[in-house]
Amino acid sequence: MAEGGAPFLRLDTWLWHARLAKTKGECARLIEGGGFRLNRQPVTKAHARIRQGDVLTYLWREEVRVWRVLALGDRRGPPAEARTLYEDVAQAEQ
Repeated sequence: MAEGGAPFLRLDTWLWHARLAKTKGECARLIEGGGFRLNRQPVTKAHARIRQGDVLTYLWREEVRVWRVLALGDRRGPPAEARTLYEDVAQAEQ
């Protein structure tokens, strides 16, 4: 989806493609519960727009995760495909 600019996806849809949770509804509840930052800005709306190159920071199981968005994805594929959507910035720095 694009509106005169770079393509984007809803954040809940992208998280679902990246397999952070089993359902889009669960992804939306995680976002609305707080703890997510998109390019350093707090985000609590599931419909927030995420684009290639964005940086997503969130707390997951007592660990802060930082992902750089590499691709938006067209579908929720297998785990190996989902891992191509992002780069784990913390692991890349090690």
